[in-house]
This record gives sequence, structure tokens and C-alpha cells, in this order.
Amino acid sequence: MVNTSMWIKALRVIPRISKTEWDQLDVISKWLISTRAAVFVMTAIAGAIGGLLAYRTGNFSWGVFVLAILGIVMAHATNNLLNDLVDYNKGIDKNNYYRSQYGPQPLEHGFMSKSKFLRYILITGLIATLIGVFLTYQTGLETLIFFGLGMFFLLFYTWPLKYIGLGEPSVILVWGPLMVGGTYFVVSGGHWDSWVVVLSLVYALGPTTVLLGKHTDKLLEDKAKGVRTLPVILGEKPSRYITISFWLLQYVFVIWLVLNGTLGFPMLLVLLAVPKLIKAIEVFTKPRPKEAPKDLAPGVWPLYLVRNAFEYNRRFGMLFLLALIIEVIFFRLNILQIL
Repeated sequence: MVNTSMWIKALRVIPRISKTEWDQLDVISKWLISTRAAVFVMTAIAGAIGGLLAYRTGNFSWGVFVLAILGIVMAHATNNLLNDLVDYNKGIDKNNYYRSQYGPQPLEHGFMSKSKFLRYILITGLIATLIGVFLTYQTGLETLIFFGLGMFFLLFYTWPLKYIGLGEPSVILVWGPLMVGGTYFVVSGGHWDSWVVVLSLVYALGPTTVLLGKHTDKLLEDKAKGVRTLPVILGEKPSRYITISFWLLQYVFVIWLVLNGTLGFPMLLVLLAVPKLIKAIEVFTKPRPKEAPKDLAPGVWPLYLVRNAFEYNRRFGMLFLLALIIEVIFFRLNILQIL
């Protein structure tokens, strides 16, 4: 039976469900939960930013835009599935490891057979690949640069990149120049501007801080399993302060782009995220607690730093997208020039 309420829930949070509940779900609900669809909002926003930048230049295709969004979301979904498969095969998720605590790991919890899980990966990956091939045909062979790099990070993020401290830098590249820049490139019909890279980094730093929060949360577990993420290599305190520095750097980039005239003053709307930033900084300047704080909502722990990073990034990302929409409208209507 189709369960649309679970679709909505899986797009908002990562549901914690039992095997009995899982068996009663429709295939779409199972796919959304397996792929951790709640985090797709970060990918969709990255694509939307790229599309808006293309619209700003006057070169925009609705059909290509929709396909580009679907393509990067399906690529993200494929990567999440591969992540679980690789970690399962390596025994990383055994013994109630962090991943299996905050949401169902279909393989580790016995919800799905490996063969069925592989079908999820193949079908999801095939959709992403076909979209990439079509966009390359539509835009030109230069698109192969984005397509090829995207495939590289999709296949090798979980191993070996995540295991040698290169997972976090990869996210900056993927959610920045690849997702934002790549969407801009194909939607605009092959146009490219260097300032798009800078603007893409403003957004990409956000998802990177979410990953840093997640990896700092499970630093001890990763270290014990031999997964050398950046927080494992640097330590908890440096990782927390790097996260804070990335947040501050986002504002530096935005203000710089406004002051040099690349973007208009509507982009300063992101400053409305500062109150949320202050709260996030208060959390990240203190050592991670060993037990769930009393004021933490039930069912959240062991998500703590990542929870705060995700909530702040969602606020900043939405404001950034809204500001960009207003900026594009002002730019296309020549309002900024009149003012």
C-alpha cells in the first residue's frame, strides 16, 4: 500500500522503524529511507542555485534544469547506498555502530538482502548515469568534465577518500563547483563564469560543516574502526573550530561578492541567519557531551553536533536561496541599476 505520509516523513527526517514496520512499507518509502532522502534538500538547493545563476545570465532551459536536479539527487542517493554497502562489507556498521543508531541500515539490520540492495544501487545509479549522458549530448562534450568528476566522487568517496581524510574536501568540491557549477553550465547551455565557482563555495561550505559535525560526533567510533576521517586525524577541538571558521567564511565570501559588485545587496539577506549561527557556535565551542543533554529532543542522540550543523545550514541555505532569487529578479528587471 502506498504510504505518502511516510514519503513526507522520510524527506524530513531519517525515520527509526522496526523490521515489521519496514515490511509493510511500499517500495518508494523503502527507497527514500534507504537513501537517507532527508539530506537531499542540500543537493536540491545546490542545483537550484546553479539554475538561478543560469537564469540570471538570460540562458535558461526548464527541461534541462529539472533533469539536472533529478540527476544530482539520484547521484547523491546512489552514493548513500554505496556508502552503506561498502561499510557493511567492511564490517564497519557491526555492533550497533553509529550509523545504525540514528536510522535503519537496511543491510546491517536485516531489512533487505544484499541482492535486492544491489538492485536499488543499480537502478538508482543507472537513472543518474542516463541523465548525465543525455545532458552531455544536449550541452556538449565539455559536460564530460563534470560528469566524469561526479562519477569519480560517487564511486570513491566512501572508499578510499573517506578513509584517508579526503571525504570532507571532496564535499566542498562536489556541492560547490560540481553541483552548483555543473548545473549552471548545463542549464545555461554551456556558459561558464569564474565567479560562479566562488559563489558555489559559499554554499558548499554548508554541507561540508554538516559532514564535519557528523564525523566529529562519531570520532571515537570511527577511530576504533580504522576510518580516518578528517576529525579523526585532526582531533575533536580543531574539527569543531574548523567548522565554525567555515561558517564565518561563508559570510566573508558573500560580503566580498556584494562589495565588489558581482552580486547585489539582496544577498545580505543571509545575515538573518546570524542568530542561528550564534547558537550553533555556542554548541561547537564546547566539547561534545558524553551523554545526551537533557534539553535534547528525544530520539536525536547520538546526533548532536551534526544536528546543530544541519539545522543552521538549512537556515543559511534557505536564506541564501531566497536572497539569490530576489537578486536574480532585481538583476533581470534592472532594479539594482536604477537604485
